[in-house]
Amino acid sequence: MKYKEADYVTGTGSWLPSFILGGLIGAAVALLIAPKSGRQTRAQIRDMAQDAKERAEDYYEQAKDKISTAVQKGTEVFQQTKEDIESTITRAKKGYQKAKETFTES
Repeated sequence: MKYKEADYVTGTGSWLPSFILGGLIGAAVALLIAPKSGRQTRAQIRDMAQDAKERAEDYYEQAKDKISTAVQKGTEVFQQTKEDIESTITRAKKGYQKAKETFTES
């Protein structure tokens, strides 16, 4: 079983953090510009902080799952490669023994 680099790359890892950061910056600017009372602004900041925390937790879980999958696939590739090498070594030893026997019989 051979894996290609494309099996490990989903593309979401590069734009998702930028998207979240951009959203947070935009929301912060909107808070600073909008005329509201201190109580409303604090409540809105608290809600935004909670949303940011939840998004960060979701992103962490997604990253953890992707890393776990990549490690599992890497382990599978390593195991398959190890088996292939062991098989090649065994065949080479048998070939060597056969050639050695043929040579000593001559």
